[in-house]
Amino acid sequence: MSIDPFRILGEPKRGGFLIIGDHASNAVPDDVALGLEAGCLDAHIAWDIGVDPVARILTQNVPFAAFLGSYSRLVVDLNREEDEAGAVPRESDGRQISGNELDAEQREARIARYHRPYHDKLQTLLRACRPALILSLHSFTPALKTRPDEARPWEVGVLYNAQEAASKCAIPFLEGAGLNVGDQLPYSGKLLNATMNRHAEANDIPYIGIEMRQDLVSDATGQARFAHILSEMCHFVSEQLGLSA
Repeated sequence: MSIDPFRILGEPKRGGFLIIGDHASNAVPDDVALGLEAGCLDAHIAWDIGVDPVARILTQNVPFAAFLGSYSRLVVDLNREEDEAGAVPRESDGRQISGNELDAEQREARIARYHRPYHDKLQTLLRACRPALILSLHSFTPALKTRPDEARPWEVGVLYNAQEAASKCAIPFLEGAGLNVGDQLPYSGKLLNATMNRHAEANDIPYIGIEMRQDLVSDATGQARFAHILSEMCHFVSEQLGLSA
């Protein structure tokens, strides 16, 4: 059975906090064959490990709701523009994805089935329940297989593009919470920010792009710790910028 390419946790409210997790699931539809070994779906290439449980903890608090992707980023990468090659990735961290060697018609069908409805629904949701602040929630692997010598010591990264006020406010808060913070690290929001560019920046909605290091949110203790820190961060940033929540 096919399900919607998005899930909504909690009750989105105008003036609240909305978590957006493009890569929160590693599920693959029954009729999509990626051509990968089953174990690959548990790895970082398939999803952002830790995002779903952290979002679930956060949405137990009234101001928070979440809008999460329902399928693996290997089925469709929702944080890419639909015409980008990476929206239906043929390779990820050295692994070839043979099932994504699609012709133009097949690719369009994949985008129309998963990518477009996700972003259409998010656009509708933001119009109906415009949040005070968006928390764009992702996670990153401590080490890429294709770059084993590249150090990734940051415990959390903060990403942003043109609209940076909320992120610049969040960075010192996270440092004060004892985290090693990457400002535009391990990669830059200037380069990788498609969902926030489209839905936050284009609509002048304040947002914070967060990348949690996956080894720190792989168990219940780490997930609870990050949920607490991120909840406090959102309240702090909202107060500092005079946002309602």
